[in-house]
Amino acid sequence: MKRLNTVLKEDGVETDLILLIRTILATSKEIAFRVSQGELAGVLGSTLNENVQGEVQKKLDVIANQLLKDILIDDTLVKSVASEEEDHAVGAHPDGKFIVAFDPLDGSSNIDVNGQIGTIFTIYPARDDVAYDSDEQFKQPGTNQVCAGYVLYGPSSLLVMSTGGPTRCYTLDCTHGGYLLTNKQLNVPKQSREFAVNMANYRYWDEPTQVYFDKLLYTCESFEKSSMRWNAAMVGDVHRILCRGGLFLYPQDKRTGNENGKIRLLYEANPLALLMENAGGSATSRGKRILDIAPSSLHQRVPVAMGSDEPVEFYNSTLA
Repeated sequence: MKRLNTVLKEDGVETDLILLIRTILATSKEIAFRVSQGELAGVLGSTLNENVQGEVQKKLDVIANQLLKDILIDDTLVKSVASEEEDHAVGAHPDGKFIVAFDPLDGSSNIDVNGQIGTIFTIYPARDDVAYDSDEQFKQPGTNQVCAGYVLYGPSSLLVMSTGGPTRCYTLDCTHGGYLLTNKQLNVPKQSREFAVNMANYRYWDEPTQVYFDKLLYTCESFEKSSMRWNAAMVGDVHRILCRGGLFLYPQDKRTGNENGKIRLLYEANPLALLMENAGGSATSRGKRILDIAPSSLHQRVPVAMGSDEPVEFYNSTLA
């Protein structure tokens, strides 16, 4: 099996970007260790604080965020960082080449029940036309990403990443402390009857989305015997779809504050959309390509439908 560094060099990734990726992944190994220790490390439970999203922070959320922020701010290649847990971008080095955004622990509600969680990250080229510590650094479409990936913590810790080419999967070798290539190219099946969605929100969805699920579950023979899989962690649900096919859906709904759903464009939708597309799948928001969206704010939310081409197209056709 090939080591990560070897694969990146063979892919023609520039040295500076390789060094930055290794910095991020060094922190992921520390997070993986903390996750594996659980209650033994005193990292379970909630804090008394809320993040910028209005969500109660878990102890491990805070730890993972601080670990990533500290190591990235110390890296001279980084101009600015943005975290789902921070109100604004944090400046690092005015002459840095890259900016990094991350969700330190996606699926935080699963921490205390030993469920699926993961770290999502994305790297963009830094902008020279705005201040190095400005939120404006991150107002770039997803097509500008030079790297996107996630680390899924579980029975084994997996890295799924793309630097513009294939979406590859690596496994953390705890014996030697490195990521080894275990799937050189993920390919999303064009068809699948599995879907991941929080069906408890059906009552809040708009009529076209309700109609879609009425067809999916009751009237459309093409999707007979469909199966629902829901991990309450986007990173886990999308990983299953990257491996097996299907549809991940988080639409907007009628509740105040959910007019654009709950998925963050910068920290979740864009990096996972890049991985999905580079594995042969589709990633859309209200029927349009996610990676083409011009972001308007650091914590912008978007409704999301991504996965195998057929179910994504079928869902989008019900919105027309």
